[in-house]
Amino acid sequence: MESKNSRKSCGAKSSQTNSTRTSSAQKSPAQTKRKQEISTQAISAQKDSMQASLAQPNTRANLTNCKTLIIKIGSSILASQDSSKNHSFPSADFISSLASQIAHLKSKIPNIIIVSSGAVACGFKQLGLKSRPKDIVDKQASAAIGQARLMWEYQQAFSKHSLQVAQILLTKDDLTSRKRFTHAHSCIMRLLHFGIIPIINENDTILVDELKYIETFGDNDNLAALVAGTISADLLLILSDVDGLYSANPATNPNARKIDEVEDIDEGVLALTQSDDTNLVGTGGMSSKLLATKKALNMGCAVAIIKGNEEQSITRFFELKRVGTYFALPKEILARRKKRFWIESVAIPQGKIIIDLGASQALRHNKSLLPKGILGVVGEFRSDEVVSICLQEGEKLLEIARGQSKYSATEVAKIARCDSRQIESILGKSRGDEVVHIDEIVLLG
Repeated sequence: MESKNSRKSCGAKSSQTNSTRTSSAQKSPAQTKRKQEISTQAISAQKDSMQASLAQPNTRANLTNCKTLIIKIGSSILASQDSSKNHSFPSADFISSLASQIAHLKSKIPNIIIVSSGAVACGFKQLGLKSRPKDIVDKQASAAIGQARLMWEYQQAFSKHSLQVAQILLTKDDLTSRKRFTHAHSCIMRLLHFGIIPIINENDTILVDELKYIETFGDNDNLAALVAGTISADLLLILSDVDGLYSANPATNPNARKIDEVEDIDEGVLALTQSDDTNLVGTGGMSSKLLATKKALNMGCAVAIIKGNEEQSITRFFELKRVGTYFALPKEILARRKKRFWIESVAIPQGKIIIDLGASQALRHNKSLLPKGILGVVGEFRSDEVVSICLQEGEKLLEIARGQSKYSATEVAKIARCDSRQIESILGKSRGDEVVHIDEIVLLG
């Protein structure tokens, strides 16, 4: 079996390492040459694509290329103008307008997901409570009754445009547990495949710590950012009760100026929201939105914050009107995202690197692949070629990732199970401590 032949220890002789490359031994010279030609063509095409993309300005003009969109809706946006005075919640007019605008966008943006707050805000009044509850059990009860009402409103509005919606309730563990993350990701992607609009919310009914977390760090802003990273979304559109980021609080400073585009969320930008506060209905303010924005950007998703309860604001934003504040991807993140896309979807894996459980866990915690965690290799590949990264499960090999190897198959076989500090003494040279850098690794579902 491949998995048995692949095992070796650091410093093993070359005659032992040859047994790890079982798959290539059966290939003819013509097949090997053709495989190398295909790989070279793919690499060349990807370089051309990356150079062309990076030559374009990373601005709102790139919105025309958006194919996967996350729309985050806070409780304050779902409220009618005077809902805090015990009027209707959620606002049927807002949800109707939202459905109409999304129906218009669907012809250009096939994958649209909504991350919606509002379950607790929708439910507490139905329980006869006068204000948003502070007691955890009251919050859970409010969420239980409010989520059903909220989804009913969405279902009614979207059905008028022949669009289907689906409810997905997530907990923090669903995105931090690899197994549950994979199931959630698969479900979301399958719904999108069928043209259905997933509506995601945190499962407030069963949460305790997370309900406290929301009050401290913002409503569903962080959840929206994590979902955006999970499905490699192109844009996270956060609907706010203000039209983007301002140089000062526009409610108290008449000289406040709206910032049209932000290239980097540094300490100066974060300082603009230090006096930010929350409202009676929602829990997340501009500080929360900026932190979530920074998280989404780091995961390769552009972000915009616009005024959600302004007429046709989503439509006007995608018409490239100067609506809200646009946060462009830094060029280095954009380049990394494009390279990962190539690794996952374009490049043809040239061989396999077999790793142990510890290395697998390290990859899932955003770490590079080091020689210490490598059991061996299968097949032939050169340095800088894409390989399958496989976990050994009994007698089978499970592909868990793909990446661009800094070392050839022969070199990897020699340094497998070794400490990174031994690379130069074994090979006579070193291209770095890691065999595959984390920036050049794509985890597979």
